[in-house]
Amino acid sequence: MVTRKARLGFFASHGGSNFQSVVEACHTGMIDAEAGLVVCNNKNAMVLERAEKLRVPSLCVNRKIAGSEEQLDLLILQELAQYEVDLVVLAGYMKKITPKVLEAYDGRILNIHPALLPKFGGKGMYGMHVHEAVVASGAKESGASIHVVTTNYDEGPILAQEAVDLEAEESAESLAKKVLVIEHQLYPRTIQAVLKGQLHLPEPGETTLRKRLAA
Repeated sequence: MVTRKARLGFFASHGGSNFQSVVEACHTGMIDAEAGLVVCNNKNAMVLERAEKLRVPSLCVNRKIAGSEEQLDLLILQELAQYEVDLVVLAGYMKKITPKVLEAYDGRILNIHPALLPKFGGKGMYGMHVHEAVVASGAKESGASIHVVTTNYDEGPILAQEAVDLEAEESAESLAKKVLVIEHQLYPRTIQAVLKGQLHLPEPGETTLRKRLAA
């Protein structure tokens, strides 16, 4: 009996550089998985061009196109099921994951955040807003965090983090570039660790992964 590779589903809204880094890691064998599908809510997003070049199927849909949140959920879940997606990877997705999708993939949705959570997380903390807040705070370090997605923004169990130091004259723009380099390395490594069982995802309804791993 042949067992297929794990299949990843991606959600992205803009450039999708993390999407590309993960897909390329699948192609090189760094990640023992296949890219199944990318879901995008923005028809002008560069991630759709990246998906075409990488030969990854894409679904461009949002609430306006679908007609309602219920229909949007139905379309997304149908596509994820059709492509037999095992693990959902958020790569700059600017919409909150709906309860229906969270329920269907409980404990199997990962997100990468451009700061060291729990600091500089939560609603409104995305993209350059995060780096601007870090620099304005006078923090000595920042970095990237990968966590399991739950109901509240950036509050799910943390799977991995990596830090970078801030220079004396660091700008939000220069910090963003430094953190992005880390993201492109950390995300593939963490996904592979999850797939290999080196990092354990929470059971449905469980929210104490960080404590359990630290014990």
